Amino acid sequence: MPARELLPVIDSMSCCGPLTGDVLSAADAESVARSLKAVADPARLQILSMVAAHADSEACVCDLQEPLGLSQPTVSHHLKVLVDAGFLTRTKRGTWAYYALVPGALDSVAGMFTTGFTPALVAAR
Repeated sequence: MPARELLPVIDSMSCCGPLTGDVLSAADAESVARSLKAVADPARLQILSMVAAHADSEACVCDLQEPLGLSQPTVSHHLKVLVDAGFLTRTKRGTWAYYALVPGALDSVAGMFTTGFTPALVAAR
């Protein structure tokens, strides 16, 4: 299975300025909220941290279960949410799926609170 491309959730945030700048439209606020909801879970934050710290910034679901203390279906659910939100990519190798951080995806979320989302920032990912 090929790696997934970024979904529109992250790309749609490119229209928004920092929260301290112009007022967000209702549509932009909903889009940003969907992305923030994906990372607003302790297990998902741990997963992102673990994937980033893992060799080659890539991890298999089997590498995450024990440290998280969660069942395989629960870990897989959290990984799917993060992939769908555009924070991780998924590649299949044999019977295992490997997950890697999308370059710049977390920077884009952090940037919303400081510099805003500009097309140049999103393109830099």
